[in-house]
Amino acid sequence: MLSKRIIPCLDVKDGRVVKGTNFVNLRDAGSAVELAERYYREGADELVFLDITASSDKRKILIELVKDVAKVIQIPFTVGGGITELSDIDMLLKAGADKVSLNTSIVKNPQLINDASKQFGSQAVVAAIDVKKIDDAYKVFIKGGREETELEGYAWCREVDERGAGEILLTSMDKDGTKSGYDLEFLSKLTKMISIPVIASGGAGTKEHFLDAFKNAHVDACLAASLFHYKELEISDLKKYLKENGVEIRLY
Repeated sequence: MLSKRIIPCLDVKDGRVVKGTNFVNLRDAGSAVELAERYYREGADELVFLDITASSDKRKILIELVKDVAKVIQIPFTVGGGITELSDIDMLLKAGADKVSLNTSIVKNPQLINDASKQFGSQAVVAAIDVKKIDDAYKVFIKGGREETELEGYAWCREVDERGAGEILLTSMDKDGTKSGYDLEFLSKLTKMISIPVIASGGAGTKEHFLDAFKNAHVDACLAASLFHYKELEISDLKKYLKENGVEIRLY
């Protein structure tokens, strides 16, 4: 059985890690490279960096950041934000990233999943999907959660699986920032209907929330941000707790 993964998420703006609510009221949480090194030492299994000010003129900053991060950690890391074409993916992977996270761009151009997984391997392609419950249906949102699409959540997850994505990073917008637990209802149904790993995102507030996601929703990884940035929960303590409660997890 594959070990379950704990993944800190770092929202990056001009090389600094920030945390806010829906990208407003941003608080500085430190240097992205320093935080990456800290999480590596503390036993994170992987890292995710999301460039929240991604645009072509900022791309050079992100490439330099990826190179700097690759020098100080020896765990896989994913980079996302503003990636729209194969050349963007190529640059980031060559700079040292292990995977890329694609969200808005694959909704607008689903063929990008097929092309990217064919060129770089499905293991390098993470489909990031943001869902929100609207009138008893889960709708997919893009542009950092600001724009609703016509896509239904489960159907879109199935499609990215079929198109060759290596895993799904599923964020519940209803849960995000609430610290009330992951969206077990959506996640438990999702893990039964697709063949690729699912990373749960949005809602982590306690050690029990991670345990629930692993045990009851059968996700492959759990992602969290401010909980780790501000040391409300130590990764080593969380992993010991999960191990004691029967979750297959790597202790470093």
